[in-house]
Amino acid sequence: QVTAKTAFLFILPQYNVSVPTADGELVQYHYGLKDLVTILFYIFIAIVLHAVVQEYVLDKINRRLHLSKVKHSKFNESGQLVAFHLTSVIWCLYVVVTEGYISNPRSLWENYPHVYLPYQVKFFYLCQLAYWLHALPELYFQKVRKEEIPRQLRCISLYLLHIAGAYLLNLTRLGLILLLLQYLAEFFFHMARLVYFTDENNEKLFNVWAIVFVVTRLFTLTLYILVIGFGLPRVESQALDPERGNFFSFLFNNILFRMSVLLLVCLFQASVMWRFIHFQLRRWREYWNEQSSRKRAAAATAAGTKQQTKLLKRDSGYHENGVVKAENGTSPRTKKLKSP
Repeated sequence: QVTAKTAFLFILPQYNVSVPTADGELVQYHYGLKDLVTILFYIFIAIVLHAVVQEYVLDKINRRLHLSKVKHSKFNESGQLVAFHLTSVIWCLYVVVTEGYISNPRSLWENYPHVYLPYQVKFFYLCQLAYWLHALPELYFQKVRKEEIPRQLRCISLYLLHIAGAYLLNLTRLGLILLLLQYLAEFFFHMARLVYFTDENNEKLFNVWAIVFVVTRLFTLTLYILVIGFGLPRVESQALDPERGNFFSFLFNNILFRMSVLLLVCLFQASVMWRFIHFQLRRWREYWNEQSSRKRAAAATAAGTKQQTKLLKRDSGYHENGVVKAENGTSPRTKKLKSP
């Protein structure tokens, strides 16, 4: 029994409470320091799953493709993220549908703060934190190039900041929807990279990713405006109450603070869209440069073939009245000398 209690501390979410409802009692969860132990256990699980995907899937594909070192590293990164994002999208979509967050958008801010979480919501957040924390030692295990480390560290830090912030500030419902939108766009991007590494002429999935990216950015901005601009200011409890988990809803009652936050959100989304547009313009410019270089190469090859054909005709003579003549007008055939 002692070992069972210790095992449950690592495997199962802690801090369960019975919340009275109209139909009886409902077991829900809140967060605490014991969550760190559970996250540590699932960090090791994520490392093992990472190694399994690498060993039995990605390495076998890499041996067939014979990629360069740079493409090999990017292929492994995208392969791991495709598996993770696909799993997370399906899992997150199941959670938000079963909990009714999509069918009832008001639930994103109603009864804030959302201190008590359903089991599947808390477990999802713990696993997400464990995955992005496991990505830090994987930078060493995967022998990531030094020039790639700052970019990956920045990406990991942003995900950890978003997930931990939503978890600790009791904005888990909004965080779930935002993660679903972000993971959906990231899945198509890394899937497009995998297809591109196998066939460099196939860039159709990048076009699909571009459409999904723009749509998800619009939905993300709309959610921010809906929740921050209209939802949280209407929460009944507007007083600062850290014990109940109400950290900043009273701030959103101030129109100046609310507009400042919305302005920062819009500026951030605008910067993301600017980088996206810059990336698309660069990709299209490289594509058209490649196409024009191919046309010039084909034209040069055709001109060379035509010139070579002309030279061959000169060397072999030309026809006149059905007789092959040399360039000086004489017959290219040798004359027979008469015997004396």
